[in-house]
Amino acid sequence: MLILIQRLLPLVGAIGLSALVLFLLASLTAPESSARNGGSAASSTIDIVELETGPATTTAVITEAEVAPPIPEEKAVKPPPPSIEEEETPKNEVARIQDPYPFPPFSFETINTDARAALVNLLCTTNGQTNLLPTTASGVLIDARGVILTNAHVAQYFLLSESKRTNLGCIVRHGAPAKALWKAEVLYVPPIWIEEHAKSITEERPTGTGEHDYALIRIKSALDGTPLPTAFPALTPDTRENIAFLDDPVLTASYPAEFLSGGGAQFSLYPVSALTTVRDLFTFGSGKVDIISLGGIAAAQSGSSGGATVNAWSRLVGIITTTSEGKTTAERDLRAVTLSYIDRDIGIQSGSNLSDLLSGDIAQKASDFNLNTAPNLVQLLLDGIAAR
Repeated sequence: MLILIQRLLPLVGAIGLSALVLFLLASLTAPESSARNGGSAASSTIDIVELETGPATTTAVITEAEVAPPIPEEKAVKPPPPSIEEEETPKNEVARIQDPYPFPPFSFETINTDARAALVNLLCTTNGQTNLLPTTASGVLIDARGVILTNAHVAQYFLLSESKRTNLGCIVRHGAPAKALWKAEVLYVPPIWIEEHAKSITEERPTGTGEHDYALIRIKSALDGTPLPTAFPALTPDTRENIAFLDDPVLTASYPAEFLSGGGAQFSLYPVSALTTVRDLFTFGSGKVDIISLGGIAAAQSGSSGGATVNAWSRLVGIITTTSEGKTTAERDLRAVTLSYIDRDIGIQSGSNLSDLLSGDIAQKASDFNLNTAPNLVQLLLDGIAAR
């Protein structure tokens, strides 16, 4: 039976900041590749399961010492159908893509290098704005022209920063530690997310399911006035259905900041990577995989919102969005919204898809959005602030 995601979970854009243990990637090997002979193979299937409410199991964290990839938990996986050519997969099941790429997986050392290069920190400071709290979050470059994929609950601050009615400033940072480099503007955020969540913008621990929680931000200039790079490092999104499947090894990369003290988030913020596996598959009601569970890893804390979830082929398959409650990261369950869901929902909300949004003149598309759509969304957010 297909179970809907209904429980609200904390969003993981940082507001409260307190000490962070830094984790660096060791030399790890990718899982063995299956045969890539181009032949057809029966796809395994699995139910999309109910949202768990218990503590998440601790997964492997990338440390300076060499560690092995995490051992997947046992799952009740249904056997493959007798013949996928003769029997259609039931509606309450999803099927794994067999041999998804025509090349073998990379080492996780290589994947981590790719993910760190494309990872950015998004920092917004209030400059005396009393009703807003400073926020730090993550994002990932998905286009060499400087397009960042992050969460809507992060991009809302960038929307507000364009208004003269706020004293909010937002910048894009990069590196280890994060260094202020660029200015950015919103290219696209689903209006439906702002309409449903504008009233909670001043809450210290806002909640959500992750539905519609994505946005695109475009780097538009350098803070020091120098020319932008001719090409930004970027991860390739994979928007195919079921590309992130149960027990698949994945790497997360983000800028968590919840356990930093004092001005750590502003002056000594470092990226953190962790290896884990896909623990569970969830749906908003589409019958498709919309959210994946990643367990209790180092990224399960404030500041990781918008961080990358990357598969063994160095493809972006999800972005971090929510986590369950828990005093420590090991007691939480981190979740990511899938790229397949984002692609589908962009189609529902705008009539295009992710590839369409990234095609053509993205500067003009950002200008059109900020001229025609953003003003109404900014007003909703201002109304939410005034209602506090």
